Amino acid sequence: MQERPLYPIGIVSELLNAHPETVRVWERYGVIQPQRRNGKRFYSDNDLMRLRFVKKLMGEGLNLPAISYFLKLYPCWYQEDCPGCMHRSERIGCAKPCWKEEGTYCQVSVNEDLCANCEFRRQQEQYEPAAINEKA
Repeated sequence: MQERPLYPIGIVSELLNAHPETVRVWERYGVIQPQRRNGKRFYSDNDLMRLRFVKKLMGEGLNLPAISYFLKLYPCWYQEDCPGCMHRSERIGCAKPCWKEEGTYCQVSVNEDLCANCEFRRQQEQYEPAAINEKA
């Protein structure tokens, strides 16, 4: 079941303590893809978690092009839930931080074999076969 986008940009910007234009800029850089109804942006709870993670990365000194590139390492970024092949760990040194759960880490980079049988990756390859082959 897909999560419903409930929050308009004004509420989201207030929750993030960021100007609405800042949220729009993040969208232009591709770090968020809010759903639209009648031409207006609406954000889900997962979108809010994504935006909080982006804000955290900016607070750590990354600029938007760097963040946009960094987020490509998260195949689950636009998924409602992480695919079953990605497991969370509380071990700091094992992987990159999970964007959904503060204090946990995505193990996908620890053991690349996790991706070998990933359903999400197969779906992604169906939609972007040329792009994936070029990167390999």
